[in-house]
Amino acid sequence: MEEMKYIYGPVPSRRLGMSLGVSPIHKRTCNYSCIYCQLGRTSSMTNFREMYFDLEEIIGEFDYVIENNISFDIVTIVGEGEPTLYLGLGRLIDEIKKRVSKPVAVITNGSFLYDKMVQQEISKADIILPSMDGYDEESFKKINRPYKKIKYEDVYYGLIEFSKIYKGQLWLEIMFMEGINDSNLALKRYSEILKEIEYDRLYLNTPVRPPAESDINIVSNDRMKYISEILGGISIDLLYSTGFYSEISDDYNAVISIIKRHPMNQFEIESFLNNRQGSDVINIFDRLKLDKEVAIIKYKGYDTYRLS
Repeated sequence: MEEMKYIYGPVPSRRLGMSLGVSPIHKRTCNYSCIYCQLGRTSSMTNFREMYFDLEEIIGEFDYVIENNISFDIVTIVGEGEPTLYLGLGRLIDEIKKRVSKPVAVITNGSFLYDKMVQQEISKADIILPSMDGYDEESFKKINRPYKKIKYEDVYYGLIEFSKIYKGQLWLEIMFMEGINDSNLALKRYSEILKEIEYDRLYLNTPVRPPAESDINIVSNDRMKYISEILGGISIDLLYSTGFYSEISDDYNAVISIIKRHPMNQFEIESFLNNRQGSDVINIFDRLKLDKEVAIIKYKGYDTYRLS
């Protein structure tokens, strides 16, 4: 199997270790179009759950990974958009857990956590990582740009309700952006909200990779430290990660397979290629620059590569 459609990595995760990714939905399919999204703007806005891909095909690729003894720490269902849009999510988690004892995580924007069926399905995961970027209707619309029928109140109260019934690990994440949601007034509102939610960890982030909108600015290290002290969370705004993996033998196609779902900066690509030994690093970068499907964004002083 030269290239897989649904399973990718493992890729290094700042929160989860070496993560084997599962993508059960189409590229950039989501019910949000967050201003900070590292994949760029959402191209398919929808709030309708459906079977985007055949479950047996996804599990077939997962079986390939298991049969080839590819090492990973955790299975993460996230992919290229919002995974709770996948109608077979509960069955997907069941089938994965039949095959491995490693924990299963779902990274979600939290928009469907009010839905009883989604609550039942996603509760099968060991770790759930919902985002909570907005603190009221106005900030919610500005940051997450949700599908028109989605209301902040439903998302907020859905998260509160779910946090009280979920038996696994709930790890919240808030993405902070300068001048948008990092004011003292915003921090006060976040503090009030967090008191209502039963969570195990709180991760605080600022855009490490190029965001969907070019006018988004990161929060300074000092400010992030202050925010961490006020909210009692863990700041995870690291520069870059190492340890990317691909089962694809061709170096160029291996890089493409990763950046399709997980943008990489120049240092990550160079480290990845060097670890494969014998790679012509300069030639790979030259090919990336000529590839019309590859977007190269100058961000924070270095180049980040993702599929356009």
